[in-house]
Amino acid sequence: MPKVTIRRRPLKDGRQSILLDYAPPLKNPKNGKPQRFEFLELFTYQKPANRLERQHNTETNALVENIRAQRQLDIQNRKFGFKSDRDRSGNFVEYFKEFTRSKQKSTSDNIAMSFRYFVEFIGYDLTFYEVDEFLVTDYKNFLLSGPGISRRGTPINRNTAVNYFAKLRTCLKRAYKQKMITDDLYNTVDAISPKETNREQLEIEEFQLMANTAVKQVLIKKAAIFAGLTGLRFSDVQTLTWSEVRGIPGKYILQFTQEKTDGAEVLPISDQAVELLGERGDAEHRVFKGLQYGQMRTCFKHWLKAAGIEKNITFHSFRHTYATLQLEFGTELYTVSKMLGHRSIKTTQIYAKVKDKKKVEAAGRIKLDMEWNTGTTA
Repeated sequence: MPKVTIRRRPLKDGRQSILLDYAPPLKNPKNGKPQRFEFLELFTYQKPANRLERQHNTETNALVENIRAQRQLDIQNRKFGFKSDRDRSGNFVEYFKEFTRSKQKSTSDNIAMSFRYFVEFIGYDLTFYEVDEFLVTDYKNFLLSGPGISRRGTPINRNTAVNYFAKLRTCLKRAYKQKMITDDLYNTVDAISPKETNREQLEIEEFQLMANTAVKQVLIKKAAIFAGLTGLRFSDVQTLTWSEVRGIPGKYILQFTQEKTDGAEVLPISDQAVELLGERGDAEHRVFKGLQYGQMRTCFKHWLKAAGIEKNITFHSFRHTYATLQLEFGTELYTVSKMLGHRSIKTTQIYAKVKDKKKVEAAGRIKLDMEWNTGTTA
């Protein structure tokens, strides 16, 4: 079993950097290459000149020893097939990024685009702990909505969605094999099939019902309802700060940087959406502080059951609900497209197919004045 040893290297300014020495080297889980040293970005003074420097050395040495012991425990766990909490609290998005880089042959490969779409959906802040069936299903629904993130904003077709989702499932298969995640999500969540499927959204009565239904995870409920009132993606809701909520009653806006494009967006929002946020916090603080995807599945399961709604509603369904309700209430397609931040109106037209009010009205126009004869004739 590899042994972890503390090493020190002198610096020019009289300090010494600290690193851990793995002997024999360990395989780096990100790139698969042997790794001998781990630089901790910590330092001590070679010859402490005063009390503060001596105290610094004492506290730093204690911290380094704690890290060394934890790394040694991690290695022991791996020997017996376990993964430590430190491993599973790592960033899954970075893991997926390394996976796509190891597979792609050029920057234009669709596997590179599959990573970009995943980041557009969830952002960069996602641990292995938070990767579960609910999240993967929600991403599946997101791809089925046909988003477009290219400069032209061309929406992806179903075959492309099939391809991008397959890349994530393959990555999940590897993560499960490496014991980075505990559930076999590759086999739990079905692939996107070529046939057309209906994407769930809430009717206005159902949206109202969910708003009125109590749930323990108030933060998740508030974030989801806010998404339904504004059309924001999860990644943009999660990273929204108070400084980005601006304006006065009747003229509130969100001025934020959209996760998917890294571009500035100005989105008018309703007074009700702002009232939902509650007391204003410090400018640099997040509005939905502590919002993580890990608790979504349990929350939505109980929330939908309590509301009596038998639909497969996920967080992205609230953005879908916003779009379809806006179109149903008569908002022009072009306006809805701009509110959603779409580059191309073709992307928004996918929502228009879901709820065409004129088609609903037309379905009831042909009526017959009929008297049913239930008897039989000879």
